[in-house]
Amino acid sequence: MGTSLFGIHGQALELRSQRLGLITSNIANAGTPGYKARDIDFPSALAASERGVGTGRAAADAIQYRVPVMPSLDGNTVEMATEQTAFAENAVAYQATLSFIRGRVETLTRALKGE
Repeated sequence: MGTSLFGIHGQALELRSQRLGLITSNIANAGTPGYKARDIDFPSALAASERGVGTGRAAADAIQYRVPVMPSLDGNTVEMATEQTAFAENAVAYQATLSFIRGRVETLTRALKGE
């Protein structure tokens, strides 16, 4: 039902939510020696999700380690500027997807009311 009603946007919203969690984990571990920053390859996760792979599995399969521009001496690969940019971009895309879904629900609600 969710796939046909919202199209790809339901899956995209779930994947973006999982990506936000991963990016916040990177930010939280910015000071942890040896921590390796990770991110979800969103296009490949979404493509896998469209092929019928569950969004959780698609996201897990699309996780990649970030390659740092400036490696730190303690082995931590979190670069705050990169993480903050990725977080902001993903948050905007999340809000856009959520707005589309909200609009779809409002349209369906008006149609059901006969407006």
